[in-house]
Amino acid sequence: MKRIIVAITGASGSIYGIDLLQKLKEIADVETWLVMSDWAKKNIEIETDWQVADVEKLADHVEDNDNLASSISSGSFRVDAMVVAPASMKTVAGICYGLDLDLIMRASGVMIKEQKKLILMPRETPLSAIHLENLLKLAKLGVQIIPAIPSFYGRPATIQDLIDQTNMRLLDNLGIEGDYAKRWGEK
Repeated sequence: MKRIIVAITGASGSIYGIDLLQKLKEIADVETWLVMSDWAKKNIEIETDWQVADVEKLADHVEDNDNLASSISSGSFRVDAMVVAPASMKTVAGICYGLDLDLIMRASGVMIKEQKKLILMPRETPLSAIHLENLLKLAKLGVQIIPAIPSFYGRPATIQDLIDQTNMRLLDNLGIEGDYAKRWGEK
């Protein structure tokens, strides 16, 4: 059984986290732990047709972002990976500087200190030098940075095609099989 923490922050692109949860729910041997920031919940209402309660139903466990006593805030919690999709620049900065202001930042910091897989999907443009320095510092610590940058070699026809391609790459990096989009060289 793989345990994966999925965090959704207040950056635009909450659909990436929602879609990831949908894909992981289809896999029998994956258990998901969901944490959403307050702004993530607001963005879900603004950007999608989803209700927050329905997003929560996609996860096996839901944790309150204000609960720093959650089991996922401890290095003794057994977990295989954590994904923050999308990752706001506020959250990236908090993780970068070990602020632990909320559960998302704390759990991310635990992943770093325990040397477990942490993937951030930053959503910001343009990126300032501050953003790039924070992301570089995290990458040097072993955090995988997978921006929501779609490819077009598969000739996407819908927004879902773009989301599928990006999240397929994310799943690849989690070591989870999933052919949701065309891969380079496929016809």
